[in-house]
Amino acid sequence: MSKFLESLDKIDRRYLFLIIAVVVLLPLIFPLGLPVEPTNLTIDAFNAIDNIPKDEKVLVSFDYGPSTKPEIHPMAIAVLRHLFTNENRIIVTCLWPDGLFMARQALKKVAVDEFNLTYGVDYVNLGYRPGNEAVIKGITRSFPANFTVDSRTTEIKNIPLMNGVKSLKDIGFVFSLSAGYPGSREWVQYASDPLKIKTSTGVTSIQVNEILPYVKSEQLQGIISGMPGAAEYEQLLVKNNIHPKIGQAGKSMDAQSLAHLVIVLFIIIGNVSYFYKRKKEKKY
Repeated sequence: MSKFLESLDKIDRRYLFLIIAVVVLLPLIFPLGLPVEPTNLTIDAFNAIDNIPKDEKVLVSFDYGPSTKPEIHPMAIAVLRHLFTNENRIIVTCLWPDGLFMARQALKKVAVDEFNLTYGVDYVNLGYRPGNEAVIKGITRSFPANFTVDSRTTEIKNIPLMNGVKSLKDIGFVFSLSAGYPGSREWVQYASDPLKIKTSTGVTSIQVNEILPYVKSEQLQGIISGMPGAAEYEQLLVKNNIHPKIGQAGKSMDAQSLAHLVIVLFIIIGNVSYFYKRKKEKKY
């Protein structure tokens, strides 16, 4: 036993890296489904979307890029699944240039591969327009003046879903997938608050504190907070029989939880070895 304790601090670090790699990889391939307790913020966002009337037009803004994709993209998938299951019709906009590619990926996975929906009737991707909050201000007055064509260069007037949508006032709900500026704060300040349109958001974990006051003032209906919030939302979809299994966020949280557990175990083992050696040295 003494030899074993002394040898603990001599373990090749490459073995430690290998163990961490295996612990992270396995839950991504074989999800454990570790329980996740949804917070009130996530539940409020879920309920807000669940209460949108069927056939209502919903604007979903992809305001993030590849750097925050691990946090926000899983919630984008989950929210789209929820909206399409409720038979809502989706109008996608992008305040970030990279948001266009994030939107295309999410719509391909959910609208095309899972739901087999019709573009232009059930959903439309209007794409990216430069201008930040000026774009939001613009569509509060006129959609056609700011989006003459969609991301496929189809004229707005030829898209059935856009018939009757003159401005943001004709939209029933706004959901912003936000990684910063411009994002959820601007949607509240320049659209949902002035026009009294119900709005919710999904943000990176680091943004929650700055967005939380808008929830307290009831300008936002809940927040999906980073990867943990996305995992919570996926759990709510499964619990309410909206989707049969957890998605990428749940798998990632399994991997993260196990990795943290193993790291704590390594720390404990290292300290046991250290104190044993120190106690042995004091004897001499």
